Amino acid sequence: MGKKQSRTGEHLYFFFVFIITPILIYGCSHFNGELQATFKEANDLFSQGSYQASLGKYGQITEKYPVAGDRVLFEMGIIYAYPGNEQKDYRKSVEYFQKLIKDYPESVYRKDSEMMIFQITNVTLKDKTIAAQQIQIETLRQEGESKRDEIITLQKKIEAFDRELKGKENEIITLQKEVFAIRNGPADTILIEKKERRLTLISKGKALRTYKIALGENPNGPKETQGDNKTPEGTYFIDSRNRDSRYHLSLHISYPNEKDKKRAKELGVSPGGDIMIHGIKNGFSWVGDSHAKVDWTKGCIAVTDEEIEEIEKLAPDGTIVEIRP
Repeated sequence: MGKKQSRTGEHLYFFFVFIITPILIYGCSHFNGELQATFKEANDLFSQGSYQASLGKYGQITEKYPVAGDRVLFEMGIIYAYPGNEQKDYRKSVEYFQKLIKDYPESVYRKDSEMMIFQITNVTLKDKTIAAQQIQIETLRQEGESKRDEIITLQKKIEAFDRELKGKENEIITLQKEVFAIRNGPADTILIEKKERRLTLISKGKALRTYKIALGENPNGPKETQGDNKTPEGTYFIDSRNRDSRYHLSLHISYPNEKDKKRAKELGVSPGGDIMIHGIKNGFSWVGDSHAKVDWTKGCIAVTDEEIEEIEKLAPDGTIVEIRP
């Protein structure tokens, strides 16, 4: 491969921005721990720019974990086509995607592989067309000033091709935003694990994002009564949101449920309410991640302001909230 980046590389750059990150970070969450760790090693090598080493690691995964074959083929195809890889090989990239489609017709990566083949082939053909026109322009220039009008005409054709390619780039970006949105949400479940102080967004059984959290000041056990500063335990859902919250932004949880109400009635107390997933109190956002070092809420679940903004975008009203001890 030459050192100069081709027009194909330039036009595919935006395509990778929207598909590489979510796939390499979240795509293996359903595998066992050892396999996840192996995928992470391969992903880390890719992030460090060690593309050949990353390809070697994926080869090891194929030999040891045949069940992950479609994922490996897809990511190896991505690496061979990645614009930042000086040894990229679009032909090999297409071969990996074609093998995935042939050997794993039911794979969740099939549609993305078909789209990658389409984009690489389409932009490459356009690249060749423009290159041919540019060679023709250079030839005409060498023939002298008498060919000026022909050169101008061809230049206009080049501009038309560039506009067409720009339109294709916009189409690619739009498609990849849609793929990104599908791959990263919306979440159908928010899993809150109190003991681990962890909140996980889940979509179709796959973890999308994980966050450190702070709980109520009295975190052990389920919430029983108003003012006990405990975070509930059970199954709820997001029933509303407040974008003008005193805690930056908040998602309201449907506590108390019928089980909570029954327990409170038996105890002769009020079950309380106003349990939310929210950010940091207004004016204190500067504390950032360190807020999670201590449980400081009145029973709510707290994350950073940036994290609640992300959660709010990925968790629509009606999203199930499962709070475990």
